[in-house]
Amino acid sequence: MQSPGSSVMYILNGGTFFLLSNKYNDSMISVFPTKVGLIAGGGRYPVYLAEALKQQGIGVYCLEIIGDAPTGLQSICDEWSPLGLGRIQTAFRFFRKHGLVYGTMAGEIKRKLLLDPMLFWKQLPDWYTLKTFAPMFLTRRKDCTTDTLLGAVVRAFAQHGFQLLPATDLIPELLMKRQKLTRRGPTAAEWQDICFAWNLAKELGRLNIGQCVCASGQAVLAVEAVEGTDACIRRAGSLCQGKGFSVVKVAKPEQDMRFHVPTFGLLTIQAMYESGARVLAIEADKTIFIDRQDVVDFANRHNLCVIAIDSNDSVREASPFAEYPDE
Repeated sequence: MQSPGSSVMYILNGGTFFLLSNKYNDSMISVFPTKVGLIAGGGRYPVYLAEALKQQGIGVYCLEIIGDAPTGLQSICDEWSPLGLGRIQTAFRFFRKHGLVYGTMAGEIKRKLLLDPMLFWKQLPDWYTLKTFAPMFLTRRKDCTTDTLLGAVVRAFAQHGFQLLPATDLIPELLMKRQKLTRRGPTAAEWQDICFAWNLAKELGRLNIGQCVCASGQAVLAVEAVEGTDACIRRAGSLCQGKGFSVVKVAKPEQDMRFHVPTFGLLTIQAMYESGARVLAIEADKTIFIDRQDVVDFANRHNLCVIAIDSNDSVREASPFAEYPDE
């Protein structure tokens, strides 16, 4: 029996056939992803994903959110077009034009944009976007958390016949398995901080605030909100005055794998080093890990520790990973 949101892959006549378990209505959805629409935000993740999809022989038709997506994405994709943040109807037309049924979202959309008093005039949303987000921004009947906003986008696409899939169903190897990635594991004190911060980070996710907690000496230095993980780490470093600290990043207790999945790569590990962090613990099987070899090489060069753990590990008194492999 497959868990909700998991996928089973079969190879039929040289093509890939995905049987996806839909946790929302318990139905099974047959998917032949010969081409996929990619809605790309910022960071390296959309580039990494586009390259992985192309390697699988899947066509990539990209809508790049203006001002957010990384350089170099356009040259990878079969078709590419810029997309204003308030232009959902433009996205629908793009999907119809290229015969797309399935899409996926990847990359960061800076949540602090929502605080801009000129947001409406800068984005000039179309009528459908206004209708979709009126309960959040006009009538205030709904909140403006990431889950609420991106959930509304997913439903809008579904109402027009397009299904947004988790990228991890298409490329399962994106997810990090439980392991120690670096030569060094956590010290006893660092392990205490990891377990301490894990439960707080889970509660933070349950409340739809953020996914990251920075801790030292079993005291919270910083929690992630609208600023994002890297800014949270840098704020913790400014408070820690050179003393090493630990970073824990987890999925929400009811994580929707179609959007806002915890992601980290080289930029995050660099922010850690520059801020004085010594340890990164991420949630296994729920975190997207990009730039893997670059991250491991950088962390080992600077004697940092990176591990992927699960909820069973988080209640252990002692770390399951030796501080150094010869111990």
